[in-house]
Amino acid sequence: MGKPLILVVDDDIDTLGLMELTLQTANFEVVSARSGQQALDAAKQHQLDVIVLDIMMPDLSGFDVMRILKHEQEQVPPVIFLTAKKLPEDRETGEGLGAAAYLTKPTTRGQLLDAIRTALQQSPG
Repeated sequence: MGKPLILVVDDDIDTLGLMELTLQTANFEVVSARSGQQALDAAKQHQLDVIVLDIMMPDLSGFDVMRILKHEQEQVPPVIFLTAKKLPEDRETGEGLGAAAYLTKPTTRGQLLDAIRTALQQSPG
């Protein structure tokens, strides 16, 4: 079995770069997207193990992306929301959509990797 493939989605290029580096260093394969639409395209093109998804993006929110994925795909990989949205109702929305984890920024490298490892254990693949 190869390295787990993680899709990281964030419209902030610095955050994206940092997550890519963190995950590659931790021995994951990484695909990145800077918008909701790019995330949906990547999900169609790749056999993803986990999706790390920002919520506030210019085109589609992370919540919208997850709703569309659940509608279009039989098997949706575990989704970890990584967001600046800290309100309880945002967390409830994320959990209600079936998110594997809901992390708020700033998050530590350890928190992110722990959430991904836990999500990988839930992964259908």
